Parts: sequence; structure tokens; C-alpha cells
Amino acid sequence: APLNTLTPSYLAINPMGTIPCIDDDGMVLYESMAINLYLARKYGTSVAPKDAAEDAHMLQWSFFAATEIETTALKISSTFAENLADSETGKAVIEVAARMLRRPFRVLEQHLADKDYLVGDRFTVADLNAAEVVRYAQAHAPLFDAHPAVKAWLERCQSRPAFKAMWDARAAEPA
Repeated sequence: APLNTLTPSYLAINPMGTIPCIDDDGMVLYESMAINLYLARKYGTSVAPKDAAEDAHMLQWSFFAATEIETTALKISSTFAENLADSETGKAVIEVAARMLRRPFRVLEQHLADKDYLVGDRFTVADLNAAEVVRYAQAHAPLFDAHPAVKAWLERCQSRPAFKAMWDARAAEPA
């Protein structure tokens, strides 16, 4: 990447040295979910909360994804990314992770059983945040086959033109 995130100048803005990070006229954030929530509120588009109740639910689903799904789903993602999914160790890692994701996926499944999106019957920043986290487990098809509402929701989120454009751009990046 053309940006070295471990330079002193970057670390002065983001001490974690991670991407993403924004500096919006002195408002510095370096956690992707916080950035998404901030931008949605600031620009007030359809992805933003319409009222305090929607805001609370968007926070709830974003935190739910981060605390209940992300770390475990990343184990599945990294196992596949490192081409270990077919090894005995990799299979064991994936099975344990899938077992640990059953309860949070069941919660999502129940919530999405009669709705298309997490909050307000429209795609919102809650879906943006949660779908990215849930995507980390997507390589393990049995987990999604057991949760058809979650699978359909993720497919809806990923079928959006903005997601497709981002994914195409990401695929075109040099390795």
C-alpha cells in the first residue's frame, strides 16, 4: 500500500497504526464501526438513525456484531485465507468457531425471520457494520445453511451496488 501506517506521522493520528482512520476537521476516529456511525449521523442519509430508538438499536447491533461474532468469525476467515480449512487442525478450528457462533447466529436468525434488515425496515449503518463482521464466517457454508434468514440478509447486503463496487475495487488491489 502507498501509505505506511507505522510512520510517526500516521501513528500520531492513529496510535494503533491501522486502517481505516479519518480526520474530519480535527475529529479523529480509527475504529471502522465508530467511523461508520459518525458519518451516518453527520450526513443524515437513509442509513442514519431517524430517532433515538433507531440510534440505540443501531448501536446495539453494531456492538453485538463486534462483541459476539467478530473474533470468532475471524478464526473461520483466517483459516480459509491461510489455506488450512482442509487440514485436521483447520477443520477443528472451524468446527469450534461455528459452534461458538450458533447462539449469536440464532439471535440474528430470530430477529431477521420477519424483516429484511436489522433496523427500521431499510438498509442502515447497523447492517453495514454487522454484515461486514458476519461476512468473516461466510466461507463456512453449513453455518449459513442452518440460518437461512441470516444468509438471505447477508446476500441482500452484498447485492447492493455500493458493496459490489467496493468488492470489485478491493479485488483489483495488488496483493
